[in-house]
This record gives sequence, C-alpha cells and structure tokens, in this order.
Amino acid sequence: MVKSLIPAFGSTNTKQRYLAVYIDATIRRRVLGLAAIILVLPAVANPLAPLKLDSPRDTMRSFMDAMNDFKTGVQTGDESKQKRIDDAVRCLNLGDMSFVLRIDKGRSAAIFLKEVVDRIIVVDYSKIPDLSGDDPPLRWRLKNTEIVIARIDAGDFAGEYRFSLDTVERAQEFYEKVAHMPYLPKSGGGASYKKPWLEDAIPEWALGKTFSVNNWQWIGLFCAILLGLIVKKIIEIVIHWLKKYTSRTAAEWDDKIIQTIDRPIGLVGASACWFSAVYLLRFDGTLLVVLTSVVQIVFSISMIWLFYRLIDTLTEYMLNVTAKTDTSLDDQLVPLFGKALRIFVVIFGVLVMFQNLGINVLSVLAGLGLGGLAFALAARDTCANLFGSIMILLDRPFNIGDWIIAGSAEGSVEEIGFRSTQIRTFYNSVISVPNSVLANANIDNMGRREFRRIKTFFGLKYDTPAEKMEAFLEGVRNIVEANPYTRKDYYHVVFNRYADSSLEVMLYCFLKVPDWSTELVQRQNIYLEILRLAEALGVGFAFPTQTLHMETFPGKDCLMDKHEIDSKALTDTATGFGPGGANAKPGGLGIFQPPHEANRVARGNSDDDSG
Repeated sequence: MVKSLIPAFGSTNTKQRYLAVYIDATIRRRVLGLAAIILVLPAVANPLAPLKLDSPRDTMRSFMDAMNDFKTGVQTGDESKQKRIDDAVRCLNLGDMSFVLRIDKGRSAAIFLKEVVDRIIVVDYSKIPDLSGDDPPLRWRLKNTEIVIARIDAGDFAGEYRFSLDTVERAQEFYEKVAHMPYLPKSGGGASYKKPWLEDAIPEWALGKTFSVNNWQWIGLFCAILLGLIVKKIIEIVIHWLKKYTSRTAAEWDDKIIQTIDRPIGLVGASACWFSAVYLLRFDGTLLVVLTSVVQIVFSISMIWLFYRLIDTLTEYMLNVTAKTDTSLDDQLVPLFGKALRIFVVIFGVLVMFQNLGINVLSVLAGLGLGGLAFALAARDTCANLFGSIMILLDRPFNIGDWIIAGSAEGSVEEIGFRSTQIRTFYNSVISVPNSVLANANIDNMGRREFRRIKTFFGLKYDTPAEKMEAFLEGVRNIVEANPYTRKDYYHVVFNRYADSSLEVMLYCFLKVPDWSTELVQRQNIYLEILRLAEALGVGFAFPTQTLHMETFPGKDCLMDKHEIDSKALTDTATGFGPGGANAKPGGLGIFQPPHEANRVARGNSDDDSG
C-alpha cells in the first residue's frame, strides 16, 4: 500500500521523503484518536463523580450547575435532570432539621436562591475565592447581598463550604424582595418557580399578618385542626360499624382486634391529616418546626399506642393456644415474650420519634457510654433479677399456679416477670419477690406433692374398753381403705399412747388429690366417717378434764355397771365402715356440699342459663 502512494519515477531520496511523511501522518492520527478517547473516558466511566464543595467557588459552581440542570429537566420533563435539585440541596447548610424538613425546606430554599441570584447578578466564578491561597476564607458573601457561603468546622461535613443556615432560612425573604425584578441577560433564567395557585386565590384581607404569620394560614390551621377531629370521628364511626359486623361472626379474634384498634386508629388518621395540612398551608420558619414536631409526636405516640394494644391481643391469643398444650413452660414464656415485645415497641417507637424530630439518636446513645460505669452499678440489681428470671425459667423450680414456700413468702405463684415473681398469699395479698432472691432461696414447692399427708390424733375416754378400742382402730382402718383418694399401700392406724386425759389414737395416711380444695374435702370426709364410727361403737372422745370415780360407798353396792361386751357386734360394726360396708359413707352423707363444688355447680347453671 505504501508503494502505491509513491510515484513510479523519482530518486531514492524522494521516495524516502514520501514514506516518512506518510508514516508521520499515520502516527499523528492514531495519537490524536487515542488522546480523544482518554479525554472522553473519565466523564463516561465515573458516574459517581463527587459534588465539589471544597471552596466558595466550587460550592457556587456546583449549586448553579445543579439548578440549571433542574430547570432544564422541568422544562423538558427529564426526571433525571429534575433530581439534580437534590445535589443543589447538598450545597445548603440545613443544620439539624429532620429528614422530612430537609427535603421540603432544602428544595424550597434552593429554588428561591436560584431565582434571587439570576435576578441580581451574573456569576463570575473567577471572582469567587478558591483554596489556592495560603489562608482559606472562613466565609464569603455574594456582592451587595446577605447571601453567604461559609465553611463548616464540625460534624460529618467539616471542611465543606455551604450556603449558611441564615441564608437558607431567609431564602424566601430574599425572593420576595426581588420578585418584581427581571432575570439578567446571560443568567440561568431562574428555576422555573411558579407562585402557588392558593396564594392567588386568597383575598386581600387574608394576606395580612398576625405574629408574622399570614392570616389565611391561621384560618387554615384552625380548619385543619377541625378537619382532623372530623376525620377522627368518622374513623370511630366506621370502627363502631365494624364492631356490629364482627359481633355476628363466629370468630372472637376479629372482635378483639377491632376493640384493640378502636381508640388509637382515629388519632393516627387525625395526625396524618394534620401532617398534610402543615405543608399545604406553606408554613415556614419556627412555626413550621413547632407544628411539624407536635404532629410527629402525636403520630408517633398514637402508633406506639396502637402496636402496644395489638401486642396485648397477640399475647392473649398465644396464651389460649399454649393452654391447650401439655407443657407449662410455654405458659410461662408467653407473658415474658409479650412483655419484652411491649418494651421493644415503646423503645423503638421513641427512638424513631426522636430521629424524625432531628435528634441524632446514635450520638445520644454514644453519649450514654460516658456514664456507662455508673449505669452498670445502678443496674446491678436489675441485671441480677434478669438473670434470676432466666435461671427460674431454665430450672423450673415452680410453675404458675404452684403453691410454694420461699423464706417468709408463702402462696400461689401468679406471674413470673423479668424483675420479680408475684405470689398471691392466702390472705389474698400479693408479695413481689425479686428473682435474684428466689434463684438463691430454698423453695418448697407444695404444689408438686404427689400425696398430701394427714397426721392427726384422736383422744378416747379412759373408760373405753379394750374391745371397743380395737374395734375403733379396725373401723378407722376400713374408713381409710374405703376412701377413693387415700394411699392404700402405706398408712398407719395405731393406739399411740396413754395421754394425760385420753387414750390417744394416731391416724397417719396420705391423700392423692389434684389441689388443696379437694384435699380439705377428703380430709373432712374421713373425719366425719370417724365421728360416725365413734357414735356407732358408743365410744366417746375425751377432752382435758379430771373425773373423780367413787367405786363404792359404805353400805352401798358398786356404782360402776358391769356391761357384757359383744365382740361379734363390735366386729360387725367396724367392718360395716369398710369398702362396700353398710355403714361406709366415704363421700359423706350428702348433707354438706363443699364450697368450691357448690360454686362450680352455680357457675355451670349460670352458663346454661346464659346459653
């Protein structure tokens, strides 16, 4: 190809000269092409180019470029260019505003500032200082204005130059002063700002101000409060209608859920209405911050209240489910789970509320670390009780409903909490025992007894014959055998000793009963049987007395009657109190009805009547 470009005639030097020119031209074209590629690549390959805020000049250029792109995006409908307003907002110092306020206030301020700048000056970036000098400026003010770009010296944005907080706060004020002025030639032509239609529709008398706030805004605020209360009432009416509907269904949980959300859901709707009204009425400055903060607090509290009550309903549902299981561990864990979930909802809700109010929650929590040692010392007992509750759940020395004796506390366990255990005493009072104490205490769990002991003594009169004494012992033994709740493989009925005023008989046996009420009734039935046995045998019970017996008087016969003992009759009487005997009444005669059984029958009858 090279040879084809060289003339067929000419000297060798001429050929060499043509060849050198061709090679040089080829190399130049390739070098220039490579250079062009190198110059283009950085703009294409680096879509994450940082927003330059390193000097007043960089900040002003970044702001103006972003707002010019935003205006182009508004005019052409290009959403990607419209999002450039967020880059302009990053050039503003918004202080500690909440996230919602940053979006609204930042975008409004950026638009107003762009409108102001394009009306008063054509920016010459060469006259704005950069960091080329030895002493970088702390702040820079736009000529003949109060628009200031200042350096941030602390926080996450330390070292950056941004439009000052005062400039941002007064952006709308600056715009109102220059709104009548035209755009300067060769400026960006503003930011396509249009006056809200609401302000054009407001009559002249409402444009006046009271306490630096437009009269129409005060009227709108009153109407917004009234509208929020109306929304709350409408929601309550709807909930009331839903209650009537769910009451007709067979399920119960829809009724409970509707009842749970009844009160807080209306407040949620009202606060949402108020939140929208605050921005529609175009409040600004301190009043905007105050109103927004109040609405956010009301909304956060209502949401916390709503979820708190829903957790109560969820806990109740889980308790009903676990009540059908065989194990009692889940019955104890569900209340703890519900309590932990409620605490989590409250803490999380409060933190979210603080975050929305513009408070840096992470910095607050980090600041608590300064007092961590003091807090740990103060919470030592709380931590001990928490670990005590964990040990109680793991070791399970008792369950809810058990009758326990722990030190001076005795009663039925009602609740096992994070800090303490509630014990209902037999005086119907409640004792709160710290779990750290219970974890280290000797606990006598009376509720886990398989058998309930009866140990009692009967004192018979000293004039009781030996035959009747033996018949009485046999009768008591038969009574124990006949009772369906007594332990048959181990019990004792013995003539124990000669007491001061009686012949002492000891009864030592065990009852296998499910609860204390049944124990009391069966103990009573045994005692009644023994009382009837004594009457049938003609045996009397002694009490502490002293009796003077005169066997004979001078000239008188012996006063003590000598009765003949019918051993067979005594044996038949004692046997009659055994299982299936004619005299056996192990359940009583039916005259007396135990209180707990009478209450159960009454409840059953009332339930039947209600059905």
